[in-house]
Amino acid sequence: MSSTIKILSGGAMRSLLAEAVPLFESAGAIKADIRYALTPALKKEIEDGAIFDVALLPRPDVEALEQAGRIAAGSTKDIARSAIGVAVRAGAPKPDIATVDAFKRAVLRAGSVTYSDGPSGLYIAGLMERLGLAEAIKSKTKLTTGPVAELLARGEAELGLQQIVAILPVSGADLVGPLPAELQNIIVYAAGLSARSANTQAARQFIAFMATPRVVDLIRAKGLEPG
Repeated sequence: MSSTIKILSGGAMRSLLAEAVPLFESAGAIKADIRYALTPALKKEIEDGAIFDVALLPRPDVEALEQAGRIAAGSTKDIARSAIGVAVRAGAPKPDIATVDAFKRAVLRAGSVTYSDGPSGLYIAGLMERLGLAEAIKSKTKLTTGPVAELLARGEAELGLQQIVAILPVSGADLVGPLPAELQNIIVYAAGLSARSANTQAARQFIAFMATPRVVDLIRAKGLEPG
């Protein structure tokens, strides 16, 4: 008889889980039911008592939930490290972003700039303030709750900034490259076991599976690094 685990995941992990979960399910009698949403929404749901087995979110959020008693103590495991990249519409000229000054020029010259209101977007908003660009690009900035690359592909924005893992799967957008090293922000995604899980053994098996060689290969193929 099979069991089913419920996974709550940030949207950036969608392309990885789309391939990793079928591998996990084919390896045994455990099924996985996944729901994706923005990290702040999932964090609030969990804080409010949502029923789930595994949460896959940025590590600081998982740690906060562990401190609040919603994630089982000692169950948190890093899964993948995600860098932020810059993208343009497929076929469009790729700006120079090799240095901090070049990146600033690319942002200022772009007709429009888009980033998300997820974890990477919060960092980008702060970065624009730090670089003194926020006011200059305010009128041409477009926020989105989904992949910024989709806006680029539709021609609704010229320059997009988001986690590379969210850019690569979108047809119609090209990755320019990662942010300059001095500006880069690595988001570590971690898995944590619900303190109220009714399928503890199966949930732990899933978390362990995410560190197996087959999944590590997938992680790298998605533009991530293993946790």
